[in-house]
Amino acid sequence: MIPGDTPPAPAAAPTKAPVLLVDDEQAMLDVYQAALSQFFDVVTAPNTAEASRHLQQRTFKVVVVDQFMPGENGMDFLARVRGDHPRMQRVLVTGYMKPEVLLRGVMEAKLFRYLSKPVRMSEMVTVIQAAIVAHDATGAAS
Repeated sequence: MIPGDTPPAPAAAPTKAPVLLVDDEQAMLDVYQAALSQFFDVVTAPNTAEASRHLQQRTFKVVVVDQFMPGENGMDFLARVRGDHPRMQRVLVTGYMKPEVLLRGVMEAKLFRYLSKPVRMSEMVTVIQAAIVAHDATGAAS
């Protein structure tokens, strides 16, 4: 190395995409956190009120929400936040999906996908990765 030269800066580690997971069952949040943190920057919320606070504080590329929770259900939450976060991709997790609820999800919440319980973690990773690609593509189009 020539005196006065500075070594090149090390390449920055790739940043993990921010993903918000909402479920009223703490055990599920713990499983999601453990399984998905190696792939994504995971933030969890036990209800939609706390999820809304997280959405005010930072930007997420994907939100994954359980349908059946006390208070506001997942579909209502996704439909509500769609206006403020149109690029954020929305994924609903449910154990039972009536066709009219699915249609409402497509129309009102503009769901990226829905996942049926029990969800395999490999399937969730694949869906979230596809949602991140869709999120990033919406930025390139604008």
